[in-house]
Amino acid sequence: MVNANDANNPVQGEQLTPPIAAQHLHVHTLHDDERVDPYFWMRDRDNPEVIAYLKAENTYTETMMQHTKSLQKALYDEILGRIQETDLSVPYRKGNYYYYTRTEEGKDYPIYCRKLGSLEAPEEVLLDQNQLAAGQGYFALGVLRVSPDHQLLAYSVDTTGAEVYTLQFLDLKTRQIYSESIPNTDPSFAWANDSQTVFYVTVDEAHRPFKLFRHQLGTDIETDVLIYHELDELFYLGVGKTRSEAYVMLSLGSKITSEVHYLNANAPTSEFQVIRPRTPGIEYDVEHHTEAFYIVTNDKATNFKLMKAPVTAPSVDNWQEVLCHREDVLLEGVSAFVDHLVIYERQGGLPKVRIQRLSTAEEHYIAFPEPTYEVVSRPIQTLTPRLCGLAIPR
Repeated sequence: MVNANDANNPVQGEQLTPPIAAQHLHVHTLHDDERVDPYFWMRDRDNPEVIAYLKAENTYTETMMQHTKSLQKALYDEILGRIQETDLSVPYRKGNYYYYTRTEEGKDYPIYCRKLGSLEAPEEVLLDQNQLAAGQGYFALGVLRVSPDHQLLAYSVDTTGAEVYTLQFLDLKTRQIYSESIPNTDPSFAWANDSQTVFYVTVDEAHRPFKLFRHQLGTDIETDVLIYHELDELFYLGVGKTRSEAYVMLSLGSKITSEVHYLNANAPTSEFQVIRPRTPGIEYDVEHHTEAFYIVTNDKATNFKLMKAPVTAPSVDNWQEVLCHREDVLLEGVSAFVDHLVIYERQGGLPKVRIQRLSTAEEHYIAFPEPTYEVVSRPIQTLTPRLCGLAIPR
């Protein structure tokens, strides 16, 4: 157990004065509304005055917390002692490969791997974050996506802490990195099915994802095609791929409104088509299955309902109700598989997972052994470990 007695001792010696940040007048004007921000100058991370102030803050904190050093180490050691440092995620199969993530004792970052054909096959390391992070003061991984043909890896890194990433491409056979690297990107990305065309998102000065580009591997990024520019500062832009890998989806959303566009992933140079133009207060999300889009929406449904529309004509006029709105059940989302629809609900504060067989309409709920639990569902878009359908006791 940690002994916290030394944390109660006051700082000895001279009294320190905390650093005070300078104030410089700066006025934001938007829609005729003026807001004064005297600390706007601190956004410039390369400004020597900003750096000097941050160093002064760090020095002050270090001095004031000096008497807790032994407690900090004891807490760290106790927490680390409860963690299984050498560990392995549950492998998942995609194509002929089994993908998984593992960690090693004494290393700060995960290692992304795969095996061909079976779990007994030799391991192939796709990316070792520990090697990428070596010598960096900060490191974070953003995108991590294998191409549809399993031959290329797209990944992006942030080494500044600004949450802005540089996107790169690795040939998994030759281990050669492509010459082009794309700066100022968001961790939002999609491969087209040709494994040569990619879609990526860049951010504006406020770090808002706002532009979607199309890039052809091996070409100059200056020739990349701007696909979409979101001008409304209330909306964020994202790009991804359906679980079926048939469509690239462009998603636009504010706090209460959404809009989704779709593109045939086999025809990456064709035009994105909108499913439903944005309507204030209307939210919706889209999942693909064979010849239909499943749409979860709050249109005239506070707790959301499930609709269905043909992929050939998915406009709102063709939406048909699959699951009606329920006053006591929140519909959180759906996942479509070959012959099953997984429906994520919440009732009485607890998440519930309903499995529906599409060919027979038979259905059942997954039973969880704990009285309270959490269920997390996410599509497998990266190699990062996901808690898909896993019940976590609280």
